[in-house]
Amino acid sequence: MTTEASDAARSAPPSRYPLTCRGCAAPLARVFVDLGSSPLANSYLEPADLAAAERFYPLAVYVCERCWLCQLPEAASPAEIFGDYAYFSSYSTSWLEHARRYVDAMISRFGLGASHQVVEIASNDGYLLRWFRERGVPVLGVEPAANVAAAARELGIPTEVRFFGLETARDLVARGLAADLALGNNVLAHVPDLDDFLAGIAVLLKPGGLATFEFPHLVRLVAENQFDTIYHEHFSYFSLVAVARVLERHGLEPFDVEELATHGGSLRLYVQRRDAGGRPVDARVAELAARERALGVETPAYYESFAEQVRETKRKLLEFLIRARREGKRVVGYGAPAKGNTLLNYCGVRTDFLDFTVDRSPHKQGRYLPGTRIPILAPEAILEARPDYVLILPWNLSGEIAAQMAAVRAWGGRFVVAIPEVRVLP
Repeated sequence: MTTEASDAARSAPPSRYPLTCRGCAAPLARVFVDLGSSPLANSYLEPADLAAAERFYPLAVYVCERCWLCQLPEAASPAEIFGDYAYFSSYSTSWLEHARRYVDAMISRFGLGASHQVVEIASNDGYLLRWFRERGVPVLGVEPAANVAAAARELGIPTEVRFFGLETARDLVARGLAADLALGNNVLAHVPDLDDFLAGIAVLLKPGGLATFEFPHLVRLVAENQFDTIYHEHFSYFSLVAVARVLERHGLEPFDVEELATHGGSLRLYVQRRDAGGRPVDARVAELAARERALGVETPAYYESFAEQVRETKRKLLEFLIRARREGKRVVGYGAPAKGNTLLNYCGVRTDFLDFTVDRSPHKQGRYLPGTRIPILAPEAILEARPDYVLILPWNLSGEIAAQMAAVRAWGGRFVVAIPEVRVLP
């Protein structure tokens, strides 16, 4: 096959689409990375489900060569993905502390108090809004997963069970719930219809209001091989320059940006209405955009080597697991995160390599990972099994997990991560 033919084959979308960019409506043709087919990453199985077949969906990310937004075509509806959700934020100690620090910073910087309204979109189990409420700031959560919203309501957090978009925003404003601060931590990437969502933000904000969004930074995903953060809940993968273009279409602008360590490297974007925000744009916005452009995020070459990097990680993880098994070593997992399900399904790792995994969330214990059908147990199972290796699937929390499970080292057990590269932790 000629080089030109090979490039065309790599770039051509599956014939069943055609695809258009959700950021600018341009045709999508270039594949960023193809991870094959995978089940929905948070669709954990009950024991009774094991006798039935699972649905697998394409997991290929494209990059728009007009606006440079990386995106996953919508294979499953938001209702299928988020209707009964297994992710509860309150089970990560470090994430709870991140939320508390965020609330302190927002109150300090913007003077939020009893006369202001905070609205969190995709508010999960109330893990963040509770800190605002304790400081006397009125709050409202908007959460599409009824089971998760119920947990928030038990904490006394007013929560509406619905998807957020223009219609929801208009309804909230009509009821006197316009936002001084609208926030969405790790929600923007989960939105299949960016136009509807951001149009809703523009309506929801009071004059002078602001929104903050946190999302994994595409630059860190590429630089640190974080392909396991690709799954069907994540419809978009943002650089600053790409998200700024989408915001501009709805009269919104970023006026500040922070680079965070969370989730392997995220951005916190501060956004205001261009016609009513009134805040000066911090130099950090232009500086980060310039750094991204210098890296080449608006060129095809930036995206071309990533797929081979991903394939090499698969080979190295399988080599490690095969060698461990041949040496008679026992390997188990820690965590049942969505990212772990992408990793294990892409690499074809099942119970022949990983006996079980554990998770602190009782909502996952007793169930099975989608696709691989690896059983999920309570963390105490590791202490009983005394494995030789513990593969930490939420690698972004490896320090926290290794500290919580320090007893593993007492019998000579070792911790392993696969991202950004396969390695045994010291």
